Amino acid sequence: MHDLVKLPESNQVDRLRASSEMRVALIHYWLVGMRGGEKVLEALCRMFPQADIYTHVVVPEKLSETLRQHRIETTFISRLPMAAKHYQKYLPFMPRALEQLDLTGYDLVISSESGPAKGVIAPPEAPHLCYCHSPMRYLWDQYHIYRKGAGRLTKFMMPHIAHNLRQWDVTSAARVDRFVANSGHIAARINKYWRRPAGIVHPPVFVEDFAPVASEELGDFYLWAGELAPYKRPDLVVDAFNRLGRKLVVIGGPEATRKALEAQAKGNVTFLGHVPFADLKAHMARCKALIFPGEEDFGIIPVEAMASGRPVIAYGRGGALDTVVDGQTGLLFKDQSVEGLMDAIERFETEGLDRLDSIALVDYARGFNEAAFRAGIAQELLQLGVDVGCNAQ
Repeated sequence: MHDLVKLPESNQVDRLRASSEMRVALIHYWLVGMRGGEKVLEALCRMFPQADIYTHVVVPEKLSETLRQHRIETTFISRLPMAAKHYQKYLPFMPRALEQLDLTGYDLVISSESGPAKGVIAPPEAPHLCYCHSPMRYLWDQYHIYRKGAGRLTKFMMPHIAHNLRQWDVTSAARVDRFVANSGHIAARINKYWRRPAGIVHPPVFVEDFAPVASEELGDFYLWAGELAPYKRPDLVVDAFNRLGRKLVVIGGPEATRKALEAQAKGNVTFLGHVPFADLKAHMARCKALIFPGEEDFGIIPVEAMASGRPVIAYGRGGALDTVVDGQTGLLFKDQSVEGLMDAIERFETEGLDRLDSIALVDYARGFNEAAFRAGIAQELLQLGVDVGCNAQ
């Protein structure tokens, strides 16, 4: 039953197709910074400049001008003590907060799901498209990891809270007319946990901000860049390069993690911490390859590296399977271990993949730009009888 796509009544389809001023509600989990999910929301805002945004918590000074230009409404979560900083502690109350939002009068609802967002109650005549960055990790595939790292009280409460939230999470999936995932990896998880099919539209990557350099400007170092989070496996990269002796540049924080890894690294590994965007672009354009050893939902950084004309050595699971073409835009390795990465780097050099054509890499990366994202969302909306016309351009 969940596999059926629910279409609006025919007269509503005609009204939506004829209207360039449809009322659109964008639902986002929380707005406390500008990361990948917020970049997607920005692109949706450019598609629907008249849209209103609904979210649990907002910190306006941390948002882009694009988002601040829209009317932003918050749920009652924002009025709870210290919600702007400790919003995740109010997770058990978020389902009720979403259900209290009054979306009467909207012609289209688009939810941006990673935390609770899709559980709104849309008007019966308004199609509801959910763009899913990931089903909530702390409820599903990474529940035991999160619980293991939690404090004593949270660890005690999580089994009780998570059980109820999982039931609501599955039930609220039935309220969505159509799901769109940001990668094949997330589409598979949507099917696993919610038993719903999902289209795939990759998130927009600002590939125009990156460019290759001339071959004589290339460096002799490999690059790791991003947040030094455990699941991104920077420890594996440092260990592998300690043993290989090849040059590695590491960009990213937080500071405490950087210092801990730096203490373990040999002289061939350089840590730069957080750097200005211009420095990041320069290192991406000059590196031999980007090292991407973690399993990510999508992973924007590999696309940015390819937009810089450089190949990627990536762990062959998760979102990297949607972005890295083995032997054409880089190399995928299957063994997520120090030995597996070392073998991948040696194969990369032996097979001459460091000499891949930079212009071909840039052309490939352009397939992930915002225009491609808009076109993909427009096609998904057409399945619901909504024709956004020139908004897709």
